[in-house]
Amino acid sequence: MKIKSVELVMSAGFMSQCPPDSMPEIALVGRSNVGKSTLINTMLQRKSLARTSGTPGKTQTLNFYKINERFHLVDLPGYGYAALGKGKQQTLSLLMQDYLVRRPQLCLVVQLVDSRHEPSALDQEMTEFLQHYNRPFIVVGTKRDKLKRSQWQQAASVLRKTLQLHEAPLLFSAGEEASREALWDQLIARVPEIKEPEELI
Repeated sequence: MKIKSVELVMSAGFMSQCPPDSMPEIALVGRSNVGKSTLINTMLQRKSLARTSGTPGKTQTLNFYKINERFHLVDLPGYGYAALGKGKQQTLSLLMQDYLVRRPQLCLVVQLVDSRHEPSALDQEMTEFLQHYNRPFIVVGTKRDKLKRSQWQQAASVLRKTLQLHEAPLLFSAGEEASREALWDQLIARVPEIKEPEELI
């Protein structure tokens, strides 16, 4: 995928603030500190477009990135960060649920799970939520670069078994071109309209 243009067009704290256009949307969701910002920067070939932080819970809005004037990549708040407090957690949870269930432009959800560990109860709840509402989604295991090559297959197997997936998830390494291309290939296969017409030939 050639990234010709990237623009952060909106940070929405309410559904009413989401972009009104009909561009297809691909949403990224995962636990706080799962490596979402790093993945976004790798995918879009930008060093600091999405801010990475050692402190989880920084993303508290729906962030819409317009890519190549064709589609939006949507960065959702991370789930499971207790330090935000129950009130704030509930507010963000409701915002995410509303978006994931009600947003007609949403074509695909990419659920990120740390490949170094067995999926948490919250990860499992998110997968079950997406399955219950019949939302198209894929699971991507992040931080593969923190594992030994000999551990990759086992890590993918654990994610598939625990989350009861039909196929093994893609494992992603930050900053790696092969990972970037593999993930874009999966996204384009599921949402072909995101790719430039001349690149589909």
